[in-house]
Amino acid sequence: MAIQEISKEKQEQLNAMQKRILTRQGYRLVGSHSAVKICEWTKKSLRGEGNCYKCTFYGIRSHQCLQMTTSMFCASRCKFCWRGQKAPVGKTWYGPVDSPEHIINHSIDNHLSLLEGFNSHKKITPTKKEEFKEVRHVALSLTGEPITYPLINEILEAFHKRRISTFLVTNAQFPEAIEKIKNVTQLYLSIDAPTKEKLKKIDRPLFNDYWERMNKCLDLLATRKYRTCIRLSLIKEENMENFEEYSKLIQRGSPDFIELKSYMWVGESQKHYKVQNMPYLEDMKEFTKKILEFLPEYEYLSRHEPSRAILLGKKSLNKKHWINFPKFFELVESGEDFEAVDYCSEVMQPNK
Repeated sequence: MAIQEISKEKQEQLNAMQKRILTRQGYRLVGSHSAVKICEWTKKSLRGEGNCYKCTFYGIRSHQCLQMTTSMFCASRCKFCWRGQKAPVGKTWYGPVDSPEHIINHSIDNHLSLLEGFNSHKKITPTKKEEFKEVRHVALSLTGEPITYPLINEILEAFHKRRISTFLVTNAQFPEAIEKIKNVTQLYLSIDAPTKEKLKKIDRPLFNDYWERMNKCLDLLATRKYRTCIRLSLIKEENMENFEEYSKLIQRGSPDFIELKSYMWVGESQKHYKVQNMPYLEDMKEFTKKILEFLPEYEYLSRHEPSRAILLGKKSLNKKHWINFPKFFELVESGEDFEAVDYCSEVMQPNK
């Protein structure tokens, strides 16, 4: 049901229910439509127990990463999503629109508040105790569909002015939002199935023209000059097939990178899948081998075994998958045109 079809009373009930569930599960609400939650990899990084795949692939240190969303509603009801149906689903924005500065300031405040206990943690080094207080990256991918926030371009610009790099993840249902984004450190499209029928089964989208919307998003992705990525969330015995069809979609979007990410049998997704649907690393390696047969312009770059994630990239980038953060901010501040390759690096760069 689209949000605009819900009565005012029902909207209020959904909002109240949403707040209770989110708060109980460790989320902190920000303003009218945003939320923050501490990633488990942030905690592990602080304890010296490793970093997430974004560090291995791109150089983002987990203990300086803010995980948040600018919109808690979504136009899909993906079966593999561990977050469940905590927020309303809908096709269009409704309600107030908080300012970028309000969202950023209160998101960082809530993020640091949730990490306050780590100040006295015995395993945390003095250096990390200082570093985690300085957010250097934001992952806009927590819950809902962050790209639907009407001022998404403005909040990205505000993050960049603070020298905070940005990853924005979208489920490829809002091409009009993608079209207006000027700069982002890396833009993701989640492509969850190789065929129209399979996508409807897995993502359970609200839009009737979901396939056309996804393909328009792919067309737009191919025109973006900043770094782009297509993420495949792979579910064993569900969507780890049709390699040629996957390759056609990927080639249409022409991303700089491809992330192959294993489905994890956690949270609300357990209602729809079994533990057997979670691919092992060997399954991921086999998928990688087969899909590369249809993607001669891409090559294997890296893997993160704890996440069962594998990174592929365009051969034209010469294995430069790290992000040169200082260069990215310099390019954004210059106001001149630039391309993804201009801030790719052969080695890990400081996120300052």
